[in-house]
Amino acid sequence: MRPQDAVERALALSRADECVVIADEASTANLRWAGNTLTTNGVTRSNRLTVIALRHTAGGVAAGVVSRSAVGADGIEDLVRAAEADAAGNEPAEDAAPLVTAAASANWDDDPAETGIGVFEGVAPALGEAFAAASAADRRLYGFANHELTSTFVGSSGGLRLRHDQPTGLLELNAKGSGGSAWTGVGTADFADVDVPALAADLSRRLDWGERRVDLPAGRYETILPPSAVADLMIYLYWSAGAQDAQDGRTVFSAPGGGTRVGAKLADLPVTLSSDPAAPGLECAPFVIAHASSRDSSVFDNGLALGRTDWIADGTLAALTQTRLSAERTGLPLTPAVDNLTMTGPDGGASLEDMVARTERGLLLTCLWYIREVDSQSLLLTGLTRDGVYLVENGEVVGAVNNFRFNESPVDLLSRLTEVGSTGPTLPREWSDYFTRAAMPALRVPDFNMSTVSQAS
Repeated sequence: MRPQDAVERALALSRADECVVIADEASTANLRWAGNTLTTNGVTRSNRLTVIALRHTAGGVAAGVVSRSAVGADGIEDLVRAAEADAAGNEPAEDAAPLVTAAASANWDDDPAETGIGVFEGVAPALGEAFAAASAADRRLYGFANHELTSTFVGSSGGLRLRHDQPTGLLELNAKGSGGSAWTGVGTADFADVDVPALAADLSRRLDWGERRVDLPAGRYETILPPSAVADLMIYLYWSAGAQDAQDGRTVFSAPGGGTRVGAKLADLPVTLSSDPAAPGLECAPFVIAHASSRDSSVFDNGLALGRTDWIADGTLAALTQTRLSAERTGLPLTPAVDNLTMTGPDGGASLEDMVARTERGLLLTCLWYIREVDSQSLLLTGLTRDGVYLVENGEVVGAVNNFRFNESPVDLLSRLTEVGSTGPTLPREWSDYFTRAAMPALRVPDFNMSTVSQAS
């Protein structure tokens, strides 16, 4: 059964007062390689059907939500009844709101989008050439490429019929040799923009840097964070920017004495952190898709239109992620979360290479990993550096140094920036399983806190 037909059947079977149904149909293609050899490839398919049954009561509206994978035509009624039973046992939902109405998607009836191994047509031969070059240099390449195409159909008893096709791709490439290890990665919608020779050349250069080793103690160092590391920090900031938690005094975005810090200055430099469903190369769903309710999302908001939102505008906190419930409580505009993130600074930001060339003495990172929150009130994070920390002296990289554990708050870091580079698409290393659509600049921080030396290598 086609996913949109499953939506229609579930709605027809529903006995609830109101009903929302979400059908997700996904296909995934992948390549993996190790030791300069392709090891596996394959294509998989999956589907999920979510039924949200709403029961009107004297005290409000109770919601029952049940989601299952691989539901066939004969399993839809059981799923609908399970959602209705869940609603019957629940109290009225705090986030209850009228269901959204919108014009139907023009391509609602089209077959689901589908990917296949052919998406790697230009990547696989280039990888073969990179493997040969690495072998000749006594180095080894490891990594994987993954492409997923998910068609999501959202329908409701109120007439909502919205569809979105989301491509999500990434390639991660790791090189190992006598110069240690080096990593690079890219996010992509279709792999047409993935330049494997350029990625391999960057790794080769980093391994050359790693042939000289320098041990450094823990401390605060002038540090250049490349876009990937910036993405990991800013995505965590974004995930922590829920309006409800801020209003309740739980986060770094809570104002002393109550309310939120919207309107507060966070950075002296005019940095902007924004999301836009139509951002070129980072396109994502232009409406809310909520499979469950939480403090930051609401099943009642399914279908709400999304547009560009500036979370930080010219250094000032401008918005927090909102549901209709939190927007009512905070008195702030309704700004639901969007599935991409872009950071920009002053016009004409320098390239990463130019930032390195202007560094008298400092560190150049590759990426961060094992990031964990230490304190929500300051958004203090800890984690480790990985796959290359390099010492820069007089504008040149002079060698690789040991890894560190860091302790930094991305919010506090914003207040200490001394330079923001040019913005471009990047892949977060830590969060690439969950968030691939990001565009970030490199950042210069005069006193990044490398709290301890790490034995990780």
